[in-house]
Amino acid sequence: VRLSATRSLFERRDVIIVASVSCIYGLGSPEAYYGMMLPLERGQRIERDSVLRKLVEIQYERNDHEFTRGVFRVRGDIIEVYPSYEDVALRIELFGDEVDALTTFDPLTGKTVRKHDKVAVYPKTHFVTSRDRTKQAVETIKAELAWYRGQLESEGKVLEAHRLHQRTMFDLEMMKEIGYCPGSETDARQVTGRARGETAPTLLD
Repeated sequence: VRLSATRSLFERRDVIIVASVSCIYGLGSPEAYYGMMLPLERGQRIERDSVLRKLVEIQYERNDHEFTRGVFRVRGDIIEVYPSYEDVALRIELFGDEVDALTTFDPLTGKTVRKHDKVAVYPKTHFVTSRDRTKQAVETIKAELAWYRGQLESEGKVLEAHRLHQRTMFDLEMMKEIGYCPGSETDARQVTGRARGETAPTLLD
């Protein structure tokens, strides 16, 4: 629901959101979320592999057998995406390196809902960022880890320091390899480049 609300805020002006306290929970950067969407238009020239790479970058997973939210599947020159924020799926039909048709359809029945001239696929999750920003975040997290580990060791908490180091390094490896890790919202400050004590981005932003 929050993903759907976010998409509406970006695309429309006639939006009223009735929210619980979750509207002040930390989200990823709105600039990064909007900047990483995949815009598509009929007649647009784009390689099939570029579309697939972009979908993976914005955290969609390929699954040609189980079609659920946040998944895409590929059949020849046809790519089908089930956005995490909608009840309908999107079919992208390519003819060579050109977008031939854009159609939304019911993922259960396969029935066409609407044909589009232009459409945007937003990231699967709010917590997305560019590779460059991720690399910078990894370095700042490493620096912070070194400080915290030193603090714990000086207090005689050697086991806690070791566990903290192991867990953090595992998460950093995941961030470097696949772009995110479970619970990455805890690293939102470093990923968005905000200063210590600065408020994290929320739905209100």
